[in-house]
Amino acid sequence: MAVKINTEQFENEVINAKETVLVDFFATWCGPCKMLAPNLEEFSKLHPEIKVVKVDVDEETPLAIKYGVASIPTLILFKDGEAVKSTLGYQTVDGLENFVK
Repeated sequence: MAVKINTEQFENEVINAKETVLVDFFATWCGPCKMLAPNLEEFSKLHPEIKVVKVDVDEETPLAIKYGVASIPTLILFKDGEAVKSTLGYQTVDGLENFVK
């Protein structure tokens, strides 16, 4: 299940995580973000080994700026505390599968 986190939780939940983490930078008013949400939930059920978290860019603007989020939804994949790749826009479950490979 995708869990919403804030800036204070980011270091512990993402940077210090032992597992791979997929971070969804989103906003509640964003149409494509709303469309992506059920796909992220399905993906998280299929891949319990990958932590899925959500960051609201309106509430956590400095964090979004730090990671160069200019459009939403932006997905960033973290491994060993490092951002290794990112993608923009709506993704299908298959698209998410391909992205994390």
